[in-house]
Amino acid sequence: MLRPGDPAEVAEAVAFARAHPGLPLGVRSGGHGISGRSTNDGGLVIDLSRLNAMRVLDEHRRLVRIEAGARWKDVAAFLAPHGWALSSGDYGGVGVGGLATAGGVGWLVREHGLTIDHVRAVELVLADGSIVRADATEHPELFWAVRGAGANVGIVTAFEFEVDEVGDVGFAQLAFDASDTAGFLQAWGDWVVDAPRDLTSFLILGGSRPGEPPVAQVMAVIDSDDPETVLARLQPLAEAAPLVAQDVRLMSYRAVMANSDDATHAGDGEPTSRSGLIGRITPEFARDAVRFLESGATYFFQLRAIGGAVHDVRADATAFAHRDAEFSVVAFGASRLRTSARWDELIAPHTDGAYLSFDTEQGPAQLAAAFPTATLERLRALKAEVDPGNLFRDNANIAPA
Repeated sequence: MLRPGDPAEVAEAVAFARAHPGLPLGVRSGGHGISGRSTNDGGLVIDLSRLNAMRVLDEHRRLVRIEAGARWKDVAAFLAPHGWALSSGDYGGVGVGGLATAGGVGWLVREHGLTIDHVRAVELVLADGSIVRADATEHPELFWAVRGAGANVGIVTAFEFEVDEVGDVGFAQLAFDASDTAGFLQAWGDWVVDAPRDLTSFLILGGSRPGEPPVAQVMAVIDSDDPETVLARLQPLAEAAPLVAQDVRLMSYRAVMANSDDATHAGDGEPTSRSGLIGRITPEFARDAVRFLESGATYFFQLRAIGGAVHDVRADATAFAHRDAEFSVVAFGASRLRTSARWDELIAPHTDGAYLSFDTEQGPAQLAAAFPTATLERLRALKAEVDPGNLFRDNANIAPA
């Protein structure tokens, strides 16, 4: 494991990787990665956790510079005194680099878009060791690719983000009797899509315990510090199924993201996870999701709202092209073969796209799901320019054209 402290040392680490092409190569920012591709067994890991500095570049523009090894809970704490926030996943222990080069589906996504939609420039090390800055005018094609497929084109050492003004928010943690699981899935999905954009919600389902009804765990953030507004947003869902537990409070976005400890990452991963993107929740999807849950192939089945502001960005504006998605669907399983077989049978037919950060599977099918044909061809052409030797090959590899 190499732990560089500045871009020049990242370039040295890349040179070492080039000199040992037979070694697996993982690149890790400051936290964990569900896909498992930020580490390996018997290979080389470039760990960016020492690159974690943050500073304000332009207070008027709300422009900040964040190094790739920082964690999102630390970013939230840094931005909070300014009254700012940046939508950034749902777990504060995640590192900036991996999420901000893949997409970033966070608590404010329907109102403020993906994390990548706030990137204004990046500093990165290319496969040949050169250190470059990319933005809308300087290396624009590289800047396009970094926002959605960054793991394939270089190692980002720092980002410039334009962040949002965000005060206290409503944070709800609700549990419902989901005996009518299909009906609840549809009701929750319609509630999210039809709600004002200031609401973003995630839903978790798992296997039910013998003799007990299935429970749906719903988490939601409402970007408002007005209690009446928060309750008004939640009320339609409260009527969808029996509510068995609730916790609704006003809190800072910093507090919402302060949900991880500072212990060293233990390196324990799940055997498998699968991911896909869908539009509105249809009766057919809800039916097959129930069959998937009842099969025992997953113990953690999550849907995350996307939609809203994500739709406002053109599909070809970033390498993340699935701008019409309403939800991201993720399933964890203890058996790779069993989970993947049931996923391919029951869930995959309903998906249109994928979010690679949450998928342990790799190969042509996963790339085709994550990147539409025109996007993938464009990425392969760029890959041939910036990484013709395919050094960055161990994270959803896009082969050079």
